[in-house]
Amino acid sequence: MIVAIGLGPVWVTPPTVLRIIGHHTIGVPEIVSWARTDDAIIWEVRLPRVLLGAIVGTALGVAGVTLQALVRNPLAEPYILGVSSGGSTGAAAAILFGVGSGLGPESVSLMAFLGALGALALVLALARSTGRITPSRMIVAGVAVGYLLSATTSLLILFADSAEGARAVMFWLLGSLANADWSTLPIGYLGMGAGMVLVYWWRRRLDLLALGDETAMASGVDPGRTRMVLVVVVALCVGFAVSLSGGIGFVGLAAPHIARRIVGPIHRHLVPASAALGAIILVWADVAARMVLQPRELPIGVVTGVLGAPVLVALVRKLPHNN
Repeated sequence: MIVAIGLGPVWVTPPTVLRIIGHHTIGVPEIVSWARTDDAIIWEVRLPRVLLGAIVGTALGVAGVTLQALVRNPLAEPYILGVSSGGSTGAAAAILFGVGSGLGPESVSLMAFLGALGALALVLALARSTGRITPSRMIVAGVAVGYLLSATTSLLILFADSAEGARAVMFWLLGSLANADWSTLPIGYLGMGAGMVLVYWWRRRLDLLALGDETAMASGVDPGRTRMVLVVVVALCVGFAVSLSGGIGFVGLAAPHIARRIVGPIHRHLVPASAALGAIILVWADVAARMVLQPRELPIGVVTGVLGAPVLVALVRKLPHNN
């Protein structure tokens, strides 16, 4: 993270980055060797951006590893539940038509979060409509809701009067950390921290669900109730991520796969490893997004997609044949 903070059109060495951060946090004396512009770039622009990337990456990593255990599918990822599509629809409605403008300056993020929660409520209602929630019902309901909300977002863009607003929505759909600032970080850390604590608290239940509902019930765990609670946690994690950075794919899929190869399938180790790898992947994807086409910036979703596809293919090729 320290190296990532220093990278950009203006290169700042890691020791200088550490001294600037120390000056603002624990009162390290200011040294004339660093420029005022370096101080502003590091403290006001890059540090909040890297911290936000770590928050969002952690949330996506935790959501991914949880969802893969819940649906017993190693290729499942957070957006399979349609939560990301709901967040994008909420953001599009706020940007293009001013929906939720009375919520204040953070109305776009709040509408994205509310859209994500609304999508979750719809998925749960559909999955429960014919009885107990099962992995297959959750997947089908999530895919259906995702398609519906993606079509709704496209219609909002089609009927928008502002070309600038439509471009803003497209950038939101593809993801970006460019709007990071200190005001967005506390609520992000609160949401991510709560989600990670809850998932880690139920790590043994995740182990049992990954083995099958029969195994879970034999151990005294109610699969339906556990699945519902953890799906809500996943939706909260993804909802926070979408509301802060827009739609970013691949991270929630790849981080658990890589972590599983490093620490094994036991969730006591897998959850924190997936969180750390999610943060690392997203921070460095953002570095690539802002450096590849300087001075232009790529949407981070494009970077994760381009880099993620070959990695995913390699992971799938290495899966055992019986999977």
